[in-house]
Amino acid sequence: MFYIEDYLPAFMFVVLGSLLFSGYPVAFILGGVGLVFGFVGMYFDVFSFIQFFNLAPRIWGGIAENLVLTAIPMFIFMGTMLERSGVANELLNCLQVLLRRVPGGLALSVTLMGTIMAATTGIIGASVVMMTLLALPVMVERRYNLPLATGTIAASGTLGILIPPSIMLVIMADLLARSVGNLFVAAIIPGFILAGLYMLYIFSLCGFRPKLAPPLPGEMGPQTRAGLFLMVLRSFLPPLFLIFMVLGSILFGWATPTEAASVGAAGAILLAAVSGKLNWSVMRDVVERSALTGGMLFGIFLGATCFSYVFRALGGDDLVIGTVESLGLGSWGLLFMLMGLVFVLGFFFDWIEITLIVLPVFAPIIELLDFGDHVMSHEVVYWFAILIAVNLQTSFLTPPFGFALFYLKGVAPPQVRLQHIYKGIIPFVILQLVGLGLVMVFPDLALWLPRILLD
Repeated sequence: MFYIEDYLPAFMFVVLGSLLFSGYPVAFILGGVGLVFGFVGMYFDVFSFIQFFNLAPRIWGGIAENLVLTAIPMFIFMGTMLERSGVANELLNCLQVLLRRVPGGLALSVTLMGTIMAATTGIIGASVVMMTLLALPVMVERRYNLPLATGTIAASGTLGILIPPSIMLVIMADLLARSVGNLFVAAIIPGFILAGLYMLYIFSLCGFRPKLAPPLPGEMGPQTRAGLFLMVLRSFLPPLFLIFMVLGSILFGWATPTEAASVGAAGAILLAAVSGKLNWSVMRDVVERSALTGGMLFGIFLGATCFSYVFRALGGDDLVIGTVESLGLGSWGLLFMLMGLVFVLGFFFDWIEITLIVLPVFAPIIELLDFGDHVMSHEVVYWFAILIAVNLQTSFLTPPFGFALFYLKGVAPPQVRLQHIYKGIIPFVILQLVGLGLVMVFPDLALWLPRILLD
């Protein structure tokens, strides 16, 4: 017999999915849907008002007192300060000079810069905007193919969501109750694989069709070895210094990821001071922008906590597990279903919305997945988390709501149309799916480094 109260969690998802398209702040939608369905559950006598009081200790203990999450505002501060220090500008100029005789040298320079900047900050909006302002006018001036130019910038700018230190990995580790350090280390090789796929595609395409990427002038930059060496030293030392401070302190066991975030924030301030860009106006702007971004993220955490608590209290876990068991998909079938679901959701929602909605719901099932000899049972959750992380990178590029596309269009020259951007990201989304497939078929790409460094 059909009882409507048994399907309230399913109705919660339908209402949530509908309201997310309204443009109303996500934090209020998540929290509001949770509260409304709590009262609906009271009407059907499957939820009591006193259960709302359980939200306070969950929010305090799970968010306010959570030391892992304190890394997020510090990583945000580090990325914002790094944007203002001028490090990226010097790095791009240096890479252009070094690759000026290579097919697609400027596009390869942008990809390399995106990879290096990803290892220093996980702020995607700042990275895409910064790289667009620095590189796109030059690429337009050099008569680069506009889809190739915009696709390269958008894809390279989103590498920071996967390559540590990544805010997304901090949040995923907290939701899955797993080590942030292990996730950071597991994401390194998959992140560089994606960067390598981008560079291989650009080099091959520009080698066969050089008109898409006219070469840079040979007289660009220093003409002596001494001048070139000094330029490389001046351009590469600051980002490498910061990468070593953040990732090196984690890999060598000198600091936890949370402590490394504070080290990175201090390092970013030091780089800004050395470059002569640190003053009261810059510091005030960085602190204000970091506070606004952090407030937005933690507001979403509060709303998601309310939503997931009511969802579980109404029997959402039992409904999901029962539905999955009735489908009889098995571990591989469920994995493919979840990857497909995350990819499709990426067309419409931001990564944080997908993460905070999907992971708490499917976390109990993830723990039970069994892939035999393909992946050891105690490593399944880490492998799954990296698969989700690689998959979620597509959410920044897939229209109609790919955020990186709108970041890019907002600061692009007038002649760059949205059609150029949409056309340009298609091959890079395909490459991301190729990277996802590689990590799925060869799990050691994600699991080998944590075994070597952390076991």
